[in-house]
Amino acid sequence: MGKIHELNTVLADQIAAGEVIERPASIVKELVENSLDAHSKRVDIIVKNAGLDSIRVIDDGDGIASDDVELAFRRYATSKIATRKDLFKVQTMGFRGEALPSIASVADVVMVTAQESQPAGTQIHLRGGKVLAKKPAPARRGTDVLVTDLFFNTPARLKYLKSPHTELTRIIDIINRLALANPTVAFSFTHNGKEIFRSAGNGNLQQVIAAIYGIKAGRKMLAITGADADFRVSGFVSLPELTRASRQYITITINHRYIRNFELTKAIIQGYESKLMVGRYPIAVVNIDLDPVLVDVNVHPAKREVRLSKEPQLTKLIAQTIRQRIASENLIPDVNPTGFGPNAADVAKLNQRLNEAAHQYQVSPNPGRTAPDSQRPARKATGNPASAEANDSQLSAPVVIHQAAELASPAMKAFDQRYQNENVAGPFGNAQAASSTKIKSSHPHSAENLDLDVHDKTNKAKRRFPDLQYIGQLQGTFLLAQASDGLYIVDQHAAQERINYERFRKEIGQVSPDQQAFLVPLVLNYSTVDAMTINQHLDTLASVGLKLEPFGQNSFILRSHPTWFKEGQEEDTAKEMIEWLIKDGKISVRDFRMKTAIMMSCKRAIKANHHLDEREARALLRRLPQCENPFNCPHGRPVTVHFNDQDLEKMFKRIQDSHVPFADEFDDHEF
Repeated sequence: MGKIHELNTVLADQIAAGEVIERPASIVKELVENSLDAHSKRVDIIVKNAGLDSIRVIDDGDGIASDDVELAFRRYATSKIATRKDLFKVQTMGFRGEALPSIASVADVVMVTAQESQPAGTQIHLRGGKVLAKKPAPARRGTDVLVTDLFFNTPARLKYLKSPHTELTRIIDIINRLALANPTVAFSFTHNGKEIFRSAGNGNLQQVIAAIYGIKAGRKMLAITGADADFRVSGFVSLPELTRASRQYITITINHRYIRNFELTKAIIQGYESKLMVGRYPIAVVNIDLDPVLVDVNVHPAKREVRLSKEPQLTKLIAQTIRQRIASENLIPDVNPTGFGPNAADVAKLNQRLNEAAHQYQVSPNPGRTAPDSQRPARKATGNPASAEANDSQLSAPVVIHQAAELASPAMKAFDQRYQNENVAGPFGNAQAASSTKIKSSHPHSAENLDLDVHDKTNKAKRRFPDLQYIGQLQGTFLLAQASDGLYIVDQHAAQERINYERFRKEIGQVSPDQQAFLVPLVLNYSTVDAMTINQHLDTLASVGLKLEPFGQNSFILRSHPTWFKEGQEEDTAKEMIEWLIKDGKISVRDFRMKTAIMMSCKRAIKANHHLDEREARALLRRLPQCENPFNCPHGRPVTVHFNDQDLEKMFKRIQDSHVPFADEFDDHEF
């Protein structure tokens, strides 16, 4: 009797589950993607104990017909593709028909589903891949899936799950990615009865970003858009001042499917050029719309990795789109003097919320103060301090509010006018620009209701770099300068490093194709794999001036080198360029020279504690605005920081924040 036999269906499904269902987050991903394929506009995820106890996904999608419910839990049963051609132009999140049978084979699953055209819904109960019950059930349109007792029949898989905190983090991450990829869908996530995340589903991607990363981060995002004949790129990227320590905050979606791709991630970072500090990465959400024929999603079991046609063309488009968008921005960071209280924008937002609270709640009178509000005179705005003190003495009687309607009384209007004059106007009558910040809804805690325009508080974009007037030098390290909008502090080393870098980059780029012969030819030895790579790219190396000749099995001989190689470093430079080719499979003289220019500019720039005379300092400030990027040194550090007029006035208490002590009455996360 033969030894080969066919595995039963349940065992085959459990084997498939080993690839598709790795942890609770995998179940959430597969079920939510099914909801998206069903054209859902709202998806609710309810989890207990990080998914180890139960996972429930409810949507308002198309639902499943009663005749198809049991078939949906059979392996390779799907409604999303039908022919071989469909496999190469997949437009849905799922298509293999593996998710539901894989989940049902390792858990207890109850599904209730209904279509709008059917009088009743259907309920099916499976455990370990076997159908226990199927019956009609009352249900609204959509699908409700409850998964419990996960990995009950595969204890080894259950044993190697991480801590509940780690598993919950994985679930939150996948929900965040799905929400960023689908801003038109309203998501909610509840864990152990507590709502953790909610998105509005109104199509505003920036508001979803704010809901995930915070309102302050949302306001520092720049919208990008770019297109060519094959691709359309859109999304948001952060200003260079907003960075993180890892690439995990970069989200890339293709046709609204979240994917991971190293080359595309690298293209996003390259778009910033030298504006990012070493080891820092931006927050970015980039969607790529393309013809499904150009992408193969049938590569990874979880469909996280894809194969792209024309990938070099796409990476170039992404980098160029981000580079052009950031180039139009004034990237000088404003200083928020946190030690002196909240900034002007926070005060304006707090005042707005106080006004809203006053209209929502009735203010009770203080029993110790009984003076009628009609006795309180209105204060007239004046620039005379003596007159202001006289008015203060007349305003000793308080305004008492018994009913909400009294908020519109003349005395209350006079009270509001008084504090508008004191808190909004500066000593010269200048209104704070930040007072225009608006909250669009009466719900003050919701990110989707806030104005997230990156330019809502400043006009910096109108002038890319200010006209700086030199004041003096601080500790031989910083230059103090002023402009029409406040005080600027310039790092003299970073400024000259930027100036030198752009000069060296041009000089190094202006090289001839002339060659200088070695006195003794250079013999280079490599491993078999590296030698094969070099042999495939000999023409590429020759195009950048490295004319290698095979010299034995894994060796090459180099008889000459480009004349722009630095004297004494010819061998090291040639080896470095070849190693670059081996690592990336390509080589760019432009990128190599850029690294060389960065090194030269840093070594030749003035250092800290180097005192400049007035002529040298003014020359440095005069040359800085002429740079293509005057905001950062080549390593990404800021060249200058800005104190606006409101910051300075706040430091010296020329702007009083009378309402700030009441800030603890509100949620702190918006400040």
